[in-house]
Amino acid sequence: MKMRMALSAGVYLWFLILILIPAITMVEGALSHGVNGFFAQVLQPEAVSALRLSFLITALTLLINLPLGVITALLIARRSFPGWQVVNAVVDLPFALSPVIAGLALLLVYGPNTLLGAFLQNHGVKVMFALPGMVLATLLVTFPLVVRELVPLLRQLGLRQEEAAWTLGASAWRTFWLVTLPRIRFGLGYSAVLTIARALGEFGAVLVVSGNLVGVTQTATLYVYQATENNDLQAADAVSTVLALVSFVILILMQVFKGRGEGRIS
Repeated sequence: MKMRMALSAGVYLWFLILILIPAITMVEGALSHGVNGFFAQVLQPEAVSALRLSFLITALTLLINLPLGVITALLIARRSFPGWQVVNAVVDLPFALSPVIAGLALLLVYGPNTLLGAFLQNHGVKVMFALPGMVLATLLVTFPLVVRELVPLLRQLGLRQEEAAWTLGASAWRTFWLVTLPRIRFGLGYSAVLTIARALGEFGAVLVVSGNLVGVTQTATLYVYQATENNDLQAADAVSTVLALVSFVILILMQVFKGRGEGRIS
């Protein structure tokens, strides 16, 4: 009993030191000049532009990652093509790489001084130091989240209901929409929330490929970084608080989707 109480106290103390105190300090900094001062910082043109860009990149990442993630997860879970083991291993590669290295890898392929990058730029497509490169970098670091959430779920659910639908004459496309998708919807929702959280907070890969141009390619996390470098701590705290509030809502959604998904399986 004493050991359990000591362990619990240690966990709460660690939570207090690592999360609660820094979070309270950040909010206090954001409100150091009152609520009006907080909104004045958040509504600065540079801050609004950075937040808008972060939300845009997150939305585009989600729209691309969800269908690609579902397709990849189905192929891996069903083991329906030769070499699925290789794809299964490669999916985890972004987990093993630093986001900075991931951004550098994209820069070495699509940079303006590379063969492919120069070709695209000569045809009016600018990838690096523009929105496409930032979306690519965010896609790279978030892609495994959808796949790794859905593969175990698909394997646990099995193929019985899909096979029954095929036996009754349903096409593969109709079976997916009417049988497979409803069964994985909570897992898909959970992976979508994970993707949103990761995309909003991405820093390293985006920093390398964006150029951090104020009002052009500066995301919210880059804005916080720049404000901290300029010793404008209230601006950094204000935008960080907005991101923290969004993350808190995302955390609640994660728990809802996770709970419902586990309830459906059980």
